Amino acid sequence: MTRYIALLRGINISGKNKIAMPDLKNCFEDHGFYDVRTYLNSGNVLFSSDTEDDCYCSNKLKKIINHTFGFEIPVFVMKRDALMEILLHAPDWWGNDHKDMYDNMIFLMPSLSYETFYDEIGDPKKEYEKVFHHGQVVFWSYIRKDYQKTNWWSQTAKANCKNKITIRTANTIRKLLEIDDSYKNK
Repeated sequence: MTRYIALLRGINISGKNKIAMPDLKNCFEDHGFYDVRTYLNSGNVLFSSDTEDDCYCSNKLKKIINHTFGFEIPVFVMKRDALMEILLHAPDWWGNDHKDMYDNMIFLMPSLSYETFYDEIGDPKKEYEKVFHHGQVVFWSYIRKDYQKTNWWSQTAKANCKNKITIRTANTIRKLLEIDDSYKNK
């Protein structure tokens, strides 16, 4: 069994693409995934599968969600171990307890390269935001009170590649891993 994290993009936002988390959990289980856990109402799912292929899981979940709930959404799937490896490469400034900073992780869907993403989003404003790329993610932090002055805050929402990324906070990533650890230790 391989442990995965699925991040659904664009559900339960402003009344669009509504999916109740118990329904999402049942949907995963009904389609052969195991040990399913959800976190928050924004499409964060931990699950196990007997396949070793991230892309296969992602494509299968897109089809299942479309069939079950009636809409198409991007689904990013990553092995839990791959996320743990990426976190070992997090820059020192990311994910710490500085209350004035807002730390995010941008997940790039497999068809999107970092170079293409960066070219489209543009340079970060160094006085307000920091970025660091590793693997399929970009560590991105900005000064909370100055978020509207950043370049990336507005660009990630309106760029052509917006449907090929999904963003989670450092706290969400931490909590997902804590939930998974507590489940495994039962």
